[in-house]
Amino acid sequence: MLELTQRIDGSTQAEVYDTLTLPYELRIRGRLKAVTDNGRDVGLFLDRGPVLRHGDLLQASSGEVIRVCAADEPVTTAFIGNGLPLGRLCYHLGNRHVSLAIGADADGRHWVRFPPDHVLEELAVLLGASLSHHQAPFDPESGAYAQAGREHAHSHGHGHDHSHGHSHDDGHNHAH
Repeated sequence: MLELTQRIDGSTQAEVYDTLTLPYELRIRGRLKAVTDNGRDVGLFLDRGPVLRHGDLLQASSGEVIRVCAADEPVTTAFIGNGLPLGRLCYHLGNRHVSLAIGADADGRHWVRFPPDHVLEELAVLLGASLSHHQAPFDPESGAYAQAGREHAHSHGHGHDHSHGHSHDDGHNHAH
């Protein structure tokens, strides 16, 4: 079994030995047994936290490099107009703490993609979206606190003092 132990920068020029196609549900795990697209048994032994993104590179303890691919899986894609309609849809779906992928197709139609869920689908239609249920890669947005659009959950050992010496009390009541 090939032991994949290290994430390497996707911009690194490396010879890719094989690819590993996984659905989102498995790309969020740091420990996993899987089979590459060429039939090689692999084990992931990675730091926990960062999600494996489509195109990420993993290096085995023996030196081989494997490229991660997002698998086609059941998704709902909500098509909606640009601007305020797209903003509203993203806000209301995101407010339900669901992972979302956001993009545009070749014709310039904007879309929001999420795992199938009848409640979210009803909300999207109420907000003016048209829906498509199909198989596609699901590679959701990485989140507001990800560095440069990428998850980044490990320490580099730099000491940083985050004490700012000011109060975060905004002086108004949030009672509802």
